[in-house]
Amino acid sequence: MIATMSSEVSIRTQAIEAAIASLDSNFFRALCEPARVAVLKRVMQLGRADVTAIAADLPQERSVVSRHLQVLLDARIVRATKVGRQMFYEVDGPAIIARLEGILKHTQGIAAHCCPATSL
Repeated sequence: MIATMSSEVSIRTQAIEAAIASLDSNFFRALCEPARVAVLKRVMQLGRADVTAIAADLPQERSVVSRHLQVLLDARIVRATKVGRQMFYEVDGPAIIARLEGILKHTQGIAAHCCPATSL
């Protein structure tokens, strides 16, 4: 009985640690700033574009948009390609999907151990 409880605690602990590891703070920090989300939406609308095109319809100055793009790049939400002296940005869909799927997988794993479903 004690071995079974110890095993359950170990499985729960592993599930919790995996869930915590999947919660990349840079990813969430990048998405919690409304101005940065507006930049991301603009990149989504334009597809592959440089900072001048992205900043054109936004209220922030180009340098501010550039800093927001760097945060999105560091969080692997967008990717950048340098062509000559210009940097082009686009949404990194596969990276975002992989990150969200990982979060979902680990959250489902921990929910089974800590948050059993209840009927209303």
